[in-house]
Amino acid sequence: MDLWELADLRTPWSLRVVVTLRIADHIAAGREQLDDLAEAADAEPDALSNVLRQLVGKGVFAEPAPGRFVLNEAAERLRDPAVRIGLDLDGIGGRMAYAWGTLPTYARTGRSGYHELFGMPFWDDIAAHPHLAAGFDALMGSVGHGQPVPHFGLADGWDRVRTVVDVGGGRGDMLAELLRARPALQGTLVDLPGTVERSAEIFAAAGVADRVTTAPQSFFEPLPTGADLYLLRKVINDWPDREAQAILGRCAEAAAPDGRVVVLGGVSEDGAPGGLVEEMVLVAGQQRGVTEFADLARTAGLELVAAEREPSGYFVVECRPAA
Repeated sequence: MDLWELADLRTPWSLRVVVTLRIADHIAAGREQLDDLAEAADAEPDALSNVLRQLVGKGVFAEPAPGRFVLNEAAERLRDPAVRIGLDLDGIGGRMAYAWGTLPTYARTGRSGYHELFGMPFWDDIAAHPHLAAGFDALMGSVGHGQPVPHFGLADGWDRVRTVVDVGGGRGDMLAELLRARPALQGTLVDLPGTVERSAEIFAAAGVADRVTTAPQSFFEPLPTGADLYLLRKVINDWPDREAQAILGRCAEAAAPDGRVVVLGGVSEDGAPGGLVEEMVLVAGQQRGVTEFADLARTAGLELVAAEREPSGYFVVECRPAA
């Protein structure tokens, strides 16, 4: 095993630089010669050639003649909106990349060191910078994760579900797909005001705007009450135990007596291989096994009803308010 190869930072940072400079787009527009390409990207030609040749050596871009760079299949992918948002150093992708420099703090304390680098915790940083919030919403929605899959199973089926609250649902991508797939459903989207404001176009495009209400608020505040289903999609894994328990507790106190709380993402089979995930560095979030999650849910007033992997790939965890 070559440890230096494992530790090499040249390729990942070169990828981020060419995305930030929109190199693939400039080449697609016909700017293939180095000097022309550097002018379009506002870059220094010799430095840019060094970055590009690092990637050519890894199979990203091709150089058919000295100083002429063209797209290949791998380089074409750099024009994908999800890749662009995730790797652009001037946006949310930059925050996520640079945050890995705080990994020693996480390793030493189990807490995020994000604030050490950016002056405030991740969520506060997102709230303070609209362009970061918009990029984050896009990554969490269909741009970054693809079109949400609304067909997950419930222990007693969907027949008795008439109302669903999507807690921390971002711009509403998942809720829109749920409502589109199940015309009898009424939905409520809960997220921070700036995020909820960006949901109207999502619901309108899905043709479900007449069946949605929005609650522009934090999910640490009391939630809209009495719904049949409270959905937490890729939320609980973003928080340490204390905050995760608080979010689950809000769902438990808001749910109808026979309501249910469904968690998609952040829970895995007991004993599944672990490892670093981005949420750990950004916000000290964590993945949890089923047993660990069941214990956490119990402290929040919820009883685990079912937990299984769906064909879609989601590990679906269903809870109900404890008697």
